[in-house]
This record gives sequence, structure tokens and C-alpha cells, in this order.
Amino acid sequence: MSLAIVRGLAGLALSLSLAAHAEEITVESAEVRLSAMGPAVLLRVGNRAIPVFVDPIVAESIEGALTGRKSARPLSHDLMHNALTVVMRGSTKVFDSRSSDAIALAIHSKAPILVSRELLESAGIDLEAPK
Repeated sequence: MSLAIVRGLAGLALSLSLAAHAEEITVESAEVRLSAMGPAVLLRVGNRAIPVFVDPIVAESIEGALTGRKSARPLSHDLMHNALTVVMRGSTKVFDSRSSDAIALAIHSKAPILVSRELLESAGIDLEAPK
């Protein structure tokens, strides 16, 4: 799957209007955490992270993709990755999706996740130390 697809998915899903001059940063790591408000994916860059709250099924899918754990039956993100791999064949298209689905698809595809510096600064939270 191409980087442009994932960038488009993540960009649209995270409600970013990435202007041509916007600086994009590659997310260094992603992890699933439980919080009082439900599961969240932390998109980490240095000692900052953007929390993205997800539903439990998406959290399970992302955690499985991060750890290499396979579910007994393919999940929707597995199906979408397989379908896009066949349909795209090296071309680039942009799709709209929820941020959680875009993140899950990027992780399943082992594709980089890009965020704007503006988003990292406005929505990111400080962490104690880089992981």
C-alpha cells in the first residue's frame, strides 16, 4: 500500500487540512493504552504523543497488528488491507475514514503514519521521556 494512501487516510481522518507548506512528521511509534475514557492509541513523536480514542474492537485490531498476534478470523482491517493491495496495484487514491481505522490500516500495512507539526503541537501531550 502506498504512503500517499495512508497519509491521505490519516490526514482526512484526523481532520487535518494539510497545506502544501505544512511540515509533516513521521510518528515514531504507536501503542494502545486503556484510560478512564476507554482505549486510546498514542501516536508518539519524541516526548509528545497524540491520543486518539478508539472503540474496543479497533483497539484489539491495532494491538494485534502491533504485537503480531493473529485473530482466529480476519478483522475488517485485515480485509481492507487485502482488498486495497489488490485494487491499488501501485496507484494512489485517497479515501476518507475514521482516524482509528486509518491508524489501524497503516499499522496492519506497516506503513508510516504522518502528522502535521501543527497537530502535534496543538493536540499532543507531553510524556515523561521518549520511548
